[in-house]
Amino acid sequence: MSSPAVPRIEPAPTTDVERLVSLACRAPSVHNTQPWRWRYAGGLLTLSADLSRRLAVEDPRGRDLTLSCGAALHHLQFAARALGWATDVERLPPGPDETELARIRVHRTDRTVVVPEDLELLDARRTDRRRFTAWPVPGHRLDDLCRLAAPWGVRAAAVSDDGARFRLELLANQALTALELDARRQAEQDHWIGRGSADGIPPDLLPDEPDPLQARSRFRPGLLEDTRMVLHGGDRVIALGGADDDVAGWLRSGEAMSALWLEATREGLSVVPMSQPTEVEETRREIGRSVLGGAFEPHVLLRVGWQAIGRGGLPRTPRRPLADVLEVQGPAWGPKVPSRGGFRPWGRTPGAS
Repeated sequence: MSSPAVPRIEPAPTTDVERLVSLACRAPSVHNTQPWRWRYAGGLLTLSADLSRRLAVEDPRGRDLTLSCGAALHHLQFAARALGWATDVERLPPGPDETELARIRVHRTDRTVVVPEDLELLDARRTDRRRFTAWPVPGHRLDDLCRLAAPWGVRAAAVSDDGARFRLELLANQALTALELDARRQAEQDHWIGRGSADGIPPDLLPDEPDPLQARSRFRPGLLEDTRMVLHGGDRVIALGGADDDVAGWLRSGEAMSALWLEATREGLSVVPMSQPTEVEETRREIGRSVLGGAFEPHVLLRVGWQAIGRGGLPRTPRRPLADVLEVQGPAWGPKVPSRGGFRPWGRTPGAS
């Protein structure tokens, strides 16, 4: 009896990797900072954190930065699958460069399935911060979205109970008040608003006048993210996290956030990250204790709801040119990019996966 045929493995050419990275860079990131670097050499694609784009005041540990990079990593895997490429991912590989988050081999076998229609989701996904409608999101839909986190080793919970939602609202506003009183944080946020460049939040996404019905904002009054909507209308909140509050967990939570977000987009739902409650450490811990019942360490909160039918679409936030984020080298590895520090204090364990 003959043994089964071994599938033929085809490594991805540079042109395909460039397209995949371009699609991966459509991922959401905190303040649209796009804090990632990619390098392709010897058939190996490397994702690293760009610490020069870290929000030093708001995000000193790099949680939001790593979540952003995790979302980009999932976007890459999602795009690869859509185009018929397989991905082998090694997370937090050992080595002297502590900014390195993942190594990915992109290849194809004669058994790979192509699902190009999924590329439409990458194009359709937006961060629409406008007020949601009053239509409630059914509980079974929230449960289905939460289940998408499990394959990434991430815990997810929908905050549906009225008492828990009320407690979350109080804590979110408590965190926002603390942030409003920090002039350095406000200056850092303002730096990324209306930059008119390839990153940050463009003026087109800011309303001309504050909405009197809009809740408080993490930015200027009446603009962008709100935090007092968790008890109003049909808004629901999903918490993502894990056993530990560390780089390995944040990276996977970023992947799970992207998977959940893309599926929500497929179903016509809007998703808005609520990062400010987790940026204040005391508030983040209290959310874990009193809202999640100690089930896991919260890494990020996501508001989920419906946008009004007929509401116009939003323009896409700008993206940095591919040449600014991707370095392509020859068959052999070039010199290592020296670490700029900052990762080890975030709790990274070298070689963790």
